[in-house]
Amino acid sequence: MHVSSSQTLPDGLLERTVTLGEVPGIVWTPGTGPAPLVLLGHPGGLPAMYPRLAARARQCASLGFAAATIELPGSGDRPRDPGLEEARADLRRALAAGDPVGDGIIDRLVLPLVDQGVPEWQAALDALLELPEIGGPVAFSGGVIAIGVRLAAVEPRIVAAGLFAGSFVPRTTFDEARTITIPVHVLLQWDDEGNDRQAALDLFDAFGSREKTLQANLGGHTGVPAHAAEDTGRFLVRHLT
Repeated sequence: MHVSSSQTLPDGLLERTVTLGEVPGIVWTPGTGPAPLVLLGHPGGLPAMYPRLAARARQCASLGFAAATIELPGSGDRPRDPGLEEARADLRRALAAGDPVGDGIIDRLVLPLVDQGVPEWQAALDALLELPEIGGPVAFSGGVIAIGVRLAAVEPRIVAAGLFAGSFVPRTTFDEARTITIPVHVLLQWDDEGNDRQAALDLFDAFGSREKTLQANLGGHTGVPAHAAEDTGRFLVRHLT
């Protein structure tokens, strides 16, 4: 892990811009001793997502947790993937025409992110847990939900997953969800314009966890109420402390 910049934010949170191999990322650590870690998932584009990610990291720090994120394949400053770009164009055309988004588009759009992104998250976790400021346990919080599901299914160091519905779900993700037994908290915006609500409900039903919570709120993709973040924080506290 190479640290390219470091700053202490006004609330005392240490923020470091890093690269893990060739993958850009950001690490936030509170000033206390070894802290549990929350991996912050997002839909890609770290520069654009930074304000929301930093706010989530500050919430984690207020609960005594470190937080970290990495850039998605083909997003932000990472090299573009022609296959992903073509899938995104096909998605935009289908949505503009009011056509259903078929499994072929979803698989071409999401599965490359999962197949490449999950090993990158695991490599990042290896490096992050070597930092003296970070201990464990570890949780994943955010999206893309298919990435969170795969990571929770294959990474034994993750003890809880707070997942954001709102992205397309390949059919293989449902099979992976059935293998998950850790606690799961799913946040769903009921009127999310780009989300297949029924697919999100079916995915929640598929999780094999004995403890799983679905929080559904009225409103679109960006209308998440403040109390939803507070509820996710309480979920993380229950399982990381």
